[in-house]
Amino acid sequence: MGVLGFTWERGGCQLARTPAAPYVPAVSLALDVSLVIPVYNERDNLAPLVTEIAAALRGVRYELVAVNDGSTDGSLDALKALKRDHPELHLVSFAENAGQTAAFAAGFQAARGRVIVTLDADLQNDPADIPALLAELERSGASAVVGYRVGRREGDSGWRLLQSRIANGIRNRLNRETIRDTGCSLKAFRVEVARALPLFNGMHRFLPTLVKLRGGTVAEVPVRHRPRRFGTSKYGMWNRALRALLDAFAVRWMQRRALRYRVTEELP
Repeated sequence: MGVLGFTWERGGCQLARTPAAPYVPAVSLALDVSLVIPVYNERDNLAPLVTEIAAALRGVRYELVAVNDGSTDGSLDALKALKRDHPELHLVSFAENAGQTAAFAAGFQAARGRVIVTLDADLQNDPADIPALLAELERSGASAVVGYRVGRREGDSGWRLLQSRIANGIRNRLNRETIRDTGCSLKAFRVEVARALPLFNGMHRFLPTLVKLRGGTVAEVPVRHRPRRFGTSKYGMWNRALRALLDAFAVRWMQRRALRYRVTEELP
């Protein structure tokens, strides 16, 4: 697979000025894809995840940026052990649990790829779907491509599925969105798009909306959803629906207060 040399084509509402250039790691961007994966107490899922990613991205120049979010189950030790046999593994470790948005933010800054793909560490996202996201990103010219889960399986009860649907509906209604599945972590972004996103606690649920807020475009593709094999879910009613409501109000405020103007002429 060749180098994905993408640029962010802006459309819709545009911000005339780009904020200060985002941080770029000391190592030049030289990879096709950086997979950014938050890890919080997922020790038993890590080895199979690394193996599945290697199979899905055979022939692609990629790195796996695993962000240990203050795990207490030995996940960091497991990642260090895996790194001995997997040089593509790039580790970032937090001193304490900071949340999924913080993990994504740190991973975006550490990434060296031209495209960033996000996914969960719990094996419920199927790495075999990643090539479809990359192909749609290239085909559509979109700023980002987000997955929507088909054959949804929570693995334990319909209650969690109901919670997720309620949270998704709240986010879309308040933010005037049409994204099918805002809670799906499997997404692909052009690196400059990901690094320009305004991130605060809870904003990982609104990444497609934030892309659009910056004038970008978003495409969607169906992806698979698998039952959890190891570990337990980190989400309940509070952070699925109630937190979604509070965070959606914050995003709505950002939408209303965003600067919207176009420069027609500038004479230096």
